[in-house]
Amino acid sequence: AVKLRKKEEVMRKIRELGSLPADAFEKYQNMSLKELWKLMNKCNNELKKYAHVNKKALDQFVSFSEQKEKLIERKKELDKGLDAIKNLMDVLEHRKHEAIQLTFKQVSHFFTDIFKKLVPGGTATLVMKRSEFDEEGSSVPLVEQFTGVGIKVSFSGKVSETKEMQQLSGGQKSLVALTLIFAIQKCDPAPFYLFDEIDQHWILSIVKLSQS
Repeated sequence: AVKLRKKEEVMRKIRELGSLPADAFEKYQNMSLKELWKLMNKCNNELKKYAHVNKKALDQFVSFSEQKEKLIERKKELDKGLDAIKNLMDVLEHRKHEAIQLTFKQVSHFFTDIFKKLVPGGTATLVMKRSEFDEEGSSVPLVEQFTGVGIKVSFSGKVSETKEMQQLSGGQKSLVALTLIFAIQKCDPAPFYLFDEIDQHWILSIVKLSQS
């Protein structure tokens, strides 16, 4: 019974060694017991050189490799999510850009039309101001490239007499401001208008324009 238990223990240890070479048994079959013990002691002495090696290193390597694979897959998912968010931001950025341009064109058209009604023979235009970095391929967002709106008017209709807002008199500035307000309201009309301290010279024209 003792020999059987010992044999089972030896067989178990052999199985723990994993797959053995094909000649593992034939190679040592003709050796004497003394030679086998001597060879085994030599192997044990050789193994002592690696006593400091972490015996759990393989298990840890497998575990960490699995964690690495999971992290790589997670990164791929996050990258896809990031790309989707960037694409959405680009779409919204272009929509805002198109909305600003469309609204500006409408207001600019109405501004020119209304100014001609208030000042027969006069001309007025709105100019969209852009940043110096407004170039194709620029990293500046499209909407942020718009820096403001400029106004150019000529009360005589002559190009040589075209002036910007800061060059106008107080009364002229009031008229241009009212023209811009009506141009904006033309895009999105309000049910009524309330103005305070409008120059008397323009009141009749403003009333007629409001009625129309």
